[in-house]
Amino acid sequence: QVQLVESGGGSVQAGGSLRLSCAASGYNSRSDWMGWFRQAPGKEREGVAAIYTGGALTSYTDSVKGRFTISQDNAKNTVYLQMNSLKPEDTAMYYCAAGGRVLVLLSYKSWGQGTQVTVSS
Repeated sequence: QVQLVESGGGSVQAGGSLRLSCAASGYNSRSDWMGWFRQAPGKEREGVAAIYTGGALTSYTDSVKGRFTISQDNAKNTVYLQMNSLKPEDTAMYYCAAGGRVLVLLSYKSWGQGTQVTVSS
């Protein structure tokens, strides 16, 4: 059974940085994607960034391009999301997901419990 555990969330001021981590167990695929999604209060969950587990392909939603970077360490079965130049509108619960395709939310089979990111102005 796949288990995803996120960490690294917290509270920062606008312009600050955070790095989220997602440690995966029971998941060794190298032929699909892992991604980060976020959900702000009263809003739908949206895709933020995704990475192909079998290579270096990545995908980002437009609002984070140039500020966020997704990466993976296959030896540790961990995916990271480096978030720089954070804005108040980045405030949300961030979820790690595995076994999907790019940023197609409904394609993902496994989800973590989330880590909160709060950005103050």
